[in-house]
Amino acid sequence: MRALMIQGTGSNVGKSLLVAGLCRAALRRGLSVAPFKPQNMSNNAAVTEDGGEIGRAQALQALACGRAAHTDMNPVLLKPESETGSQVIVQGRRVATARAREYARLKPRLLAPVLESFARLRQAADIVIVEGAGSPAEVNLRAGDIANMGFARAADVPVILVGDIDRGGVIAQIVGTRVVLDAADAAQVVGFLVNRFRGDPSLFDDGYALIGQRTGWRGFGVVPYFADAARLPAEDALDLRRTAGTGPLRVAVPVLSRIANFDDLDPLAQEPAVTLGMIGAGQAIPGDTDLVILPGTKSTLADLAWLRAQGWDIDIHAHVRRGGHVLGICGGYQMLGRIIRDPLGLEGAAGDVPGLGLLDLVTTMRPDKHLSRVDAVHAPSGAPMTGYEIHIGETTGEARCRPFAHVAGVPEGALSANGRIMGSYLHGMFAGDAFRGAFLRQLGAAPSTLDYGAGVEAVLDALADHLEAHCDVAGLLAAAR
Repeated sequence: MRALMIQGTGSNVGKSLLVAGLCRAALRRGLSVAPFKPQNMSNNAAVTEDGGEIGRAQALQALACGRAAHTDMNPVLLKPESETGSQVIVQGRRVATARAREYARLKPRLLAPVLESFARLRQAADIVIVEGAGSPAEVNLRAGDIANMGFARAADVPVILVGDIDRGGVIAQIVGTRVVLDAADAAQVVGFLVNRFRGDPSLFDDGYALIGQRTGWRGFGVVPYFADAARLPAEDALDLRRTAGTGPLRVAVPVLSRIANFDDLDPLAQEPAVTLGMIGAGQAIPGDTDLVILPGTKSTLADLAWLRAQGWDIDIHAHVRRGGHVLGICGGYQMLGRIIRDPLGLEGAAGDVPGLGLLDLVTTMRPDKHLSRVDAVHAPSGAPMTGYEIHIGETTGEARCRPFAHVAGVPEGALSANGRIMGSYLHGMFAGDAFRGAFLRQLGAAPSTLDYGAGVEAVLDALADHLEAHCDVAGLLAAAR
């Protein structure tokens, strides 16, 4: 019942991926392994089998461990709703919405549930691989910390510090972190890794040795850039502003300011028949688009205003007039209706806001959140679907008489009379090969033989092989205690 924690010199240095790879490497050694992240901040969440929500990265790490995702794997999840405030999820359930200063006061009370969840995981596995958040170098946030050194010392978990050489200055990243840590925190660190190296790693031998000399920490390896990471479900919205694929079916996705659960798009991005374009702020939706997908969002009303500010509402209506298709998922589905009502002011000022008017629907925001894993049947094709719901709001209206899907025989989502405007609350639908194939055929594109789930498993195995080849995996696992 050992544990090891991977912390980083900053955000997005590759901690999540390294944890997933180490989890798979441990599993292949015959160990029972579980992932853990005390505190995560992400609007890309997954619904667990015990009916709560955790960060998407921890769901991927659970898959790498060969076990079902559980709320104990990410006991504190922050879901930003504005520039200064976030929804606070504790052990899978929303407990508050707090601004940064309010959360700082709340944070010390969260260490107890964090340690409780960690203790349960530790009893259920031979080894727990823990992921930090941000950086322990943010010593101004050290008081009451539950994400990095505060947790590591409270649970007595040894730490490996990861620096990202791809962004430059990796020597300063790691040595500088050692300098600002107090002595007790620095003593919790047992070694370091250099991640995302490109080129001949022998050229960094002197730098690698210098880090060890200046910090007194053991080096566990230099990990080359792993290009196949793009084939795994993404958690960070920074990875979205790009185009994937070169297929004839052109799909455009407006990148909303509070976009959520955007890994919905990953399977489509891997289809040879699809070109998937993420449309950033200030860009127009291209006129040759075949399908516009309005993705999920943490704040439907704020992102509806954002959509209009970019002029995307005009682009979408022009797209529809040209005969194009539109799919709204979750918050995007709510935007397609005539009206969004927020009588309690859950997403801003109380009142009604006009939607895009593409489906005859009315959505009323309510405080209760829908969280469920779903098996469904696609109404137009009869193809089986799997997915999950994670939303507030109830949607009613005439368009619901033409459902997008059926869940246990109950209509779900809505279609326009001509079938070109589609809306659904179901996230994760495109991960199912049968549904994805049926959907692409409906749009006139040829689906491939892509087995998306098997592809994710293959990349996790390749990631474990990558780590085995380039760093001391045996030494890392032995460092756990």
